Amino acid sequence: MTIERVSMGSKNNPPRSRSSLSLILVVGLCCFFYLLGAWQKSGFGKGDSIAMEITKQAQCTDVVTDLDFKPHHNTVKIPERLADPKPVSFKPCDVKLKDYTPCQEQDRAMKFPRENMIYRERHCPPENEKLRCLVPAPKGYMTPFPWPKSRDYVHYANAPFKSLTVEKAGQNWVQFQGSVFKFPGGGTMFPQGADAYIDELASVIPIKDGSVRTALDTGCGRNVLTMSFAPRDNHEAQVQFALERGVPAIIAVLGSILLPYPPRAFDMAQCSRCLIPWTANEGTYLMEVDRVLRPGGYWVLSGPPINWKTYYKTWNRTKADLKAEQKRIEDIAESLCWEKKYEKGDTAIFRKKINDRSCDRSTPVNTCKRKDTDDVWYKEIETCVTPFPKVSNEEEVAGGKLKKFPERLFAVPPSVSKGLVSGVDAETYQEDVKLWKKRVGRYKRINSLIGSTRYRNVMDMNAGLGGFAAALESPKSWVMNVVPTITKKTLSVVYERGLIGIYHDWCEGFSTYPRTYDFIHANGVFSMYQHSCKIEDILLEMDRILRPEGIVIIRDEVDVLNDVRKIADGMRWDTKLMDHEDGPLVPEKILYAVKQYWVAGDDANNQSSSADSSEEE
Repeated sequence: MTIERVSMGSKNNPPRSRSSLSLILVVGLCCFFYLLGAWQKSGFGKGDSIAMEITKQAQCTDVVTDLDFKPHHNTVKIPERLADPKPVSFKPCDVKLKDYTPCQEQDRAMKFPRENMIYRERHCPPENEKLRCLVPAPKGYMTPFPWPKSRDYVHYANAPFKSLTVEKAGQNWVQFQGSVFKFPGGGTMFPQGADAYIDELASVIPIKDGSVRTALDTGCGRNVLTMSFAPRDNHEAQVQFALERGVPAIIAVLGSILLPYPPRAFDMAQCSRCLIPWTANEGTYLMEVDRVLRPGGYWVLSGPPINWKTYYKTWNRTKADLKAEQKRIEDIAESLCWEKKYEKGDTAIFRKKINDRSCDRSTPVNTCKRKDTDDVWYKEIETCVTPFPKVSNEEEVAGGKLKKFPERLFAVPPSVSKGLVSGVDAETYQEDVKLWKKRVGRYKRINSLIGSTRYRNVMDMNAGLGGFAAALESPKSWVMNVVPTITKKTLSVVYERGLIGIYHDWCEGFSTYPRTYDFIHANGVFSMYQHSCKIEDILLEMDRILRPEGIVIIRDEVDVLNDVRKIADGMRWDTKLMDHEDGPLVPEKILYAVKQYWVAGDDANNQSSSADSSEEE
């Protein structure tokens, strides 16, 4: 339904005419929101009876046209080639591709060398091998349990890897009960539960007071936002389980290329029996951890070779070998300006010095000479030590001291205050903060479930300074802030705000499994990539990683969105095109979409429904 814009009458117009127009407008709005609400409450999924909820008390500024933009945009010219794109329709992929990960597929991986885990790194298909079909959900797929229940329970149908219950039977990590997996909270190094382990760490590391906010490869909890990674091999199900449980994770490996994070990103890093050969290649992997570890940050090692006196027989290694390995790790740590703060039982904790003035290196080190330290995409790991930023005295934290979380979320980040981000200063940063608070507020008026446990796993495809994630910040959800490799490198700002993210090129597949995000936000992504790769390839990748009944919000120019919407409508998405929050004359629009519920073998129009998964045990 198109709602024509009503112009204000002159003072000579009779009052009756104005009242009639107002009445027509009110009735039109009521009809529009009734129909829109009915559409939203039709819920297709077995695990969720509704996909979203339109807030009844929507303000007049939220009124949008349906499809016809001509009355509102007489000054906005739409190129003829984009005005009426041909309809596109995509068929489901074969069910055997239900867990398809484009850049980490086993068959392609085995063609690459095993040395330094190269075969487990990203190897994306060439253009002629890209899938142009919809990756299906498995039969019986259910909407994941809402957080925090999802932390402890996963539907078996969503990740049917029962072998893990056998492999990890003695670790109290996962149990199979009926149609669900239960996670009691154990693990390899803490079979009696993680709480005691976290308490042990908290006795050394300031986890509870907000000083430590971002962590790599560990599930710390307690206001600590973690980023876990593992290769797609025997840990396949563990990464998938992490995302099903509502925990941030990606498919990645410490191999021959840099991790996709900026320098000094994490307050803490951990290896809990991760079996990474830390002493190999002259300590290259520890040097990579050091690169992404913030000055003053902590590194935790739980597992071999720590406590080798107790486990050397279990590990089938000699005392001398394990003792030498631990000594070598400690020597490398010293060369990185790390100080061992704690060792007890199976755990050792090191702390990185706050600057290099207090370093006590017994031997000189090879310092990295990279000019652009944020340029990490597909860059080879080097055996060199990343230098500390310069300081003026021994008490100064290299790179700038961060405030405790949550204060750091909106405080001006050091990289901005020091002028290290081109075109961004304190004033433009604060303007960005206000802009995204306004935009996210609008999103929540459109869909009042945004910010709730309904959408736990969220992705921002073009994060910029992290404004969207900061405005959305809630313990009920987390945001994967993606900074495209073809735009300004701002991921350091994101991490300095206490958020997490990754560098990525959207012309390639993302390093995750299908159906891992509840909500995807894309600001200007399609305009950015319109000359780099096909719109349909980006949309198909979004569909792959979006859960059934997940939502998408795309902001872009109206001509670009016309193209996007035509393709999205052929992907079993229900779409609505909406005006900018500043009014219909702004050429930027918002495309709001919901992915329909369907599984492998479903007919194109088969839309089944049942009770919400939150009611199941």
